[in-house]
This record gives sequence, structure tokens and C-alpha cells, in this order.
Amino acid sequence: MTPGSKTTATTGQSQKLIDLAETWSAHNYHPLPVVLTRGEGVWVYDPEGNRYMDMLSAYSALNHGHRHPRIVQALKDQADRITLTSRAFHNDLFGPLCEKLCRLAAKEMTLLMNSGAEAVETAIKTARKWGYRVKKVPGDKAEIIVCENNFHGRTTTIVGFSSEEQYREDFGPFTPGFRLIPYDDLQALERAITPNTIGFLVEPIQGEAGILMPKDGYLKKAAEICRKNRVLLIADEIQTGFGRTGKLFCCEHDGVVPDLIVVGKALGGGVLPVSAVIGGRDTLGLFRPGDHGSTFGGNTLSCAVAMAALDVLVEERLVDRSAETGAYFMKRLREIRTDRVKEIRGRGLLIGVEIKEEHGTARPYCEKLMELSILAKETHHQVIRFAPPLVMTREEADWALERIAQVLA
Repeated sequence: MTPGSKTTATTGQSQKLIDLAETWSAHNYHPLPVVLTRGEGVWVYDPEGNRYMDMLSAYSALNHGHRHPRIVQALKDQADRITLTSRAFHNDLFGPLCEKLCRLAAKEMTLLMNSGAEAVETAIKTARKWGYRVKKVPGDKAEIIVCENNFHGRTTTIVGFSSEEQYREDFGPFTPGFRLIPYDDLQALERAITPNTIGFLVEPIQGEAGILMPKDGYLKKAAEICRKNRVLLIADEIQTGFGRTGKLFCCEHDGVVPDLIVVGKALGGGVLPVSAVIGGRDTLGLFRPGDHGSTFGGNTLSCAVAMAALDVLVEERLVDRSAETGAYFMKRLREIRTDRVKEIRGRGLLIGVEIKEEHGTARPYCEKLMELSILAKETHHQVIRFAPPLVMTREEADWALERIAQVLA
């Protein structure tokens, strides 16, 4: 089936599957009305055989594309050996993955988990333990500074320090110990620091908030403020890490090395949930047996997949490809003649196109893109997020840009 030439199966298989989901699942998402049954590279297919370009990449979990053959083979090979041991025992892949991840990030230790939210919770616990054991903050008084419009996950602790009312509504009471400040505001950061402040948790780019970019040098100066006040800089690189913005980690654009780096999504190669906190012995070295854990964290199947994902990232130059294709994509987007767009912003292949409010919300534009075989998703009402797999070719980028221009112009 060629892109753009949609057909509907006589059985209406897609609609039947959508109806099943709407009937039997809690309505915690509002997906586009498309069902995906197969994927390869940047392309996905529905039950009727229609082909679409995936420009969401599962919120950046598919940096390597769908079913990258080396990653899938690593999964298959490991599934034939052993899949899960728990941390009650050693296995032959846990240590090698920890070393590979630390060497790539130029850090000393890591703590493996599963989901991004688990990794954020782990970073919070790490920072608090450091605050009490090293900084000597009084018991139960530690504070972590976070930013307005943040998105760090969905646990009750995390939504408790969100500024998005819907994320909080009906889920309280919430965990204390967080101070909320405006994003990209260095003066607010300095004012919020007290003797009990032990960490500053920040996204280098606020993805879910609409691809919000701080000013150049913001993270560098924030790191200096943190260092001066003996506060840990905790970078949430779950969505921006592993090449998404044209650097291995987005913090590198400002020349910053955080005290703790929180990663997930693409670490699992688009196959399994794998997450981690990466840091130094002065922080992660404080954990003792029994302080923290996860039955599936560091399981052998995930370790095999994550090691393959890191190898592919490096050996196929996905970071460089993201920078090159992203610069081209952004340039071509800005050349589209349209009065509907307020701003185009982003780095690498994390790009947001903000629609002017007088021209409606972003959702109808995403629906029109779907009709032209492009799958993108709105975020924060007005922004279309374009985040294709980093394996996208120049020809595939041109194919997408031609159709995006039709919708925007």
C-alpha cells in the first residue's frame, strides 16, 4: 500500500480494535484514530495495510526506529538463554551494561530501573539520601527545586510537584519537599535555594510542555549556582537523551555535566522499558542493600537490549545523524510560507511547531497529517511535536516535509 492512499478493510478491523480499547480500557489517553500492527524503521502499518511515517517515536523511545534488526536479534538471542534473575542473584549482563552506560556518560555508577518515572523517583531518593548523609540537612527537611510546566512522570510524588492542574486533580495529598519556580529563570533559582535545598531537578528542554527551550547558557549558569550552593544538579534526560537533540545528552549543548543524569525511553531501543540514574560514587555510592530495588530492574533481557541499543547509537552515528537531519528539517520547516504558525523551535530531531490560537488547536492539524500518512501528536494544545526516529534518511525527511507543508500552508 502506498503512503497517502488509504483503504478500509471490509471487516473494519481498525474500528473494531478501537471500539474494544474504548470499551475495555480506562480512558487515560486520547489517541489518534489509527491502529498500528507492524513497524520497520520510520514506517508503521495498520491492519488495512496503510503505511504511515511515525514522527512521534513513542515520545522518543524509538530513537533507533521500529524493530532495529540488531536490537531485535539481541532480544531473541537473550530470550533463548535467560530472561529474568532478579537482583537476588548476579547475572552475566548486569555488570557489563552498567559499565557501558557509565563509560558513555563519563560517570562512575548507575542504578538501573524500568520506567522513566521510576528513574525520577530513584533520583529523588538519591538526592535526599545525599542531603541527609553528606550535606547534613536536618531529618525530613530536604527540599528539591523543580520548574513550572515540568513533566517528570505520573507517580503521586511527581504529579504533586507539577504545575499542570489536571495532573494533580483528585490525586492528593501529595509528598512535601518540593519548591516550584519558573523555568529558564536563574534569579528565581537563586532565590529559592535555602540551607535545606539538596537538588535542582530540571529538563534541558521541556518536551511535554510544548518543546520549551531555555535561553542559551541557562543550564551552565544553573549548574554554577548549584555548585556554589552545594546543590545537586539533576538532569531529566529521559526524552532528550541518547541523541534526540543532536548531542548524546542535551546538557552537552551548554557544556554541562550534571551530578545525576536520569535516562530511560531510548535506552530500551524501542523494545523494552529500561531506565537508569547515572552519577558518581558520592551520590549513588550511598545506597546500602535494602535501601532501594526493583524486581525487573537490570533484568537480563533488558540488559541485552540496552547494550545493543547503546552499540547501535554509537556505531551508526545516530547522534550526528540527528544533528544533521534535525538542522535540515528545521530549516525547511521555517521556509514554509504560512500565517498559521507562531513559532518553530527545537534541537536535533525534537521539534515543536506552535499553531497560533486564532487558527485553532494543534489536534486538527495532526489529524490532517494522519490523512497524509504522517503520525504526529499534539502537546499542550497548540504545539505539533515532530520527533521521528533518528534513523530517518534525507529522502524520508523530504517526503514528510512535502506533506507537512500542505497542512501548514
